[in-house]
Amino acid sequence: MHKPFPAGALALALTLPAAAWAAGDPSSASSAADVEALRREIGAMRADYEARLKALEARVRTAEAAAATATAAPSAGAPGWGSAPAAAAATGASTAPAAAAAPAIAAAPPTATAGASGGANSFNPAVSLILSGGYTRTQRDPAGYAITGFPHSPDNEIGPGERGFTLGETELTFSASVDPWFRGAATLALEPDNSVSLEEAFVESTSLGYGLTAKAGRFFSNVGYLNTQHAHVWDFVDSPMAYQALLGSQYANDGAQLRWLAPTDTFLELSAEAGRGSAYPGTDSNGNGAGMFALGAHTGGDVGTSHSWRAGVSMLQAKAADQTLAGMDTMGSPFDSAFTGRTRVWIADGVWKWAPEGNASRTSFKLQGEYLYSQRSGNLVVDPAAAAVAGDYDSTQSGWYLQGVYQFASRWRVGLRTERLDAGTPAFSAGNELVANNGYAPTKNSLLLEYAPSEFSRIRVQLARDEARQGQPDNQIWLQYQMSLGAHGAHSY
Repeated sequence: MHKPFPAGALALALTLPAAAWAAGDPSSASSAADVEALRREIGAMRADYEARLKALEARVRTAEAAAATATAAPSAGAPGWGSAPAAAAATGASTAPAAAAAPAIAAAPPTATAGASGGANSFNPAVSLILSGGYTRTQRDPAGYAITGFPHSPDNEIGPGERGFTLGETELTFSASVDPWFRGAATLALEPDNSVSLEEAFVESTSLGYGLTAKAGRFFSNVGYLNTQHAHVWDFVDSPMAYQALLGSQYANDGAQLRWLAPTDTFLELSAEAGRGSAYPGTDSNGNGAGMFALGAHTGGDVGTSHSWRAGVSMLQAKAADQTLAGMDTMGSPFDSAFTGRTRVWIADGVWKWAPEGNASRTSFKLQGEYLYSQRSGNLVVDPAAAAVAGDYDSTQSGWYLQGVYQFASRWRVGLRTERLDAGTPAFSAGNELVANNGYAPTKNSLLLEYAPSEFSRIRVQLARDEARQGQPDNQIWLQYQMSLGAHGAHSY
């Protein structure tokens, strides 16, 4: 119970001097009016004070009820070593939240009241800024970058990026709780060419109960392992070739998502999504129905106190209409095609982490890998601007990567990544020779060295031997810095 506002004492203290002044002043009627005005103001203050206390008590009751619900249900935790050190949040070393449902309790925001102050500052969002930049050196001109055997959309982000000194992508994120039931977040990507794009902007439930979480807006799809993470969280500077060739680097969607966390000791999460599907491998159809849907299942757990793991399988399906694909024939000459049909991408992912007794602050090891399998089926028009040869088209392509990152001292990490693609053998009813490839398998190997002076900064150098283009190997060097400013939460496992 809250104590009543001491309005009587305050009124007495204010009234006595005013009354004494009024007794010696002939205009006592005017003084009495002033006193009455003060009393009304005190009454308004008391009402505002009590309204605020009632709002706080309501929040306490909501939090207590949520805590009681969480205690009654079996604890379902994501795999990990408990609370990871703060350095992991900025360096990209993944944290492992012990309870995936915890945000539902912690997300209750301040409640706005209709008092004199109006609660104007109650909804100020947390703001974070990721500054990135450095220097890139490539043996081949990045402007002509292509992956042999993998036609791509002109909008896809493939290749090492621009040469020389560059300002990398700057991420500006706003996030806040809306009320006890929802939170919202938005991330703006500020590009080196001064353009601005919206990476994510979504609202997410915090207290549906029964292990359910709903999300709506624009967000990174919950397929695979790397796809859900922002670029500054990645252990390497660039995304794997399999992501570039089959997902356009990273798949984001405008739509809705539903996740379910099973009430089991072993981490188990199921997810389903439906959305517009305008990003590669789909296109914007401007229809009433969904242009994509995705399904995912992930599980994991701890092995003793020093090991943890997570594995999963997911599927993404998207529709395309007159999608422009830029490719090369067997002679290396460029040509365009237009694809209309369906693409289905299957992803299997796995992560294994080790840290002595669960303490990753000084030494740790992370092994991570994914396999992507893509099936395209529909109609293809080869060279639509001239010959316009059309026919039924089917293609199966795949790719994988495997990487390991070892932290050998409190501020130093070294990593190695190897990857490979398989272009498959496409089938085209108007003539396989028009879309055939010669069986070349693009590969790439990368070596990373990273120094993190604090939990808010890291500097790294990455060397790569990129053989995406047949007969044109490319030796690449990146020098990169990343700085984290403002409020930045822990990363997922």
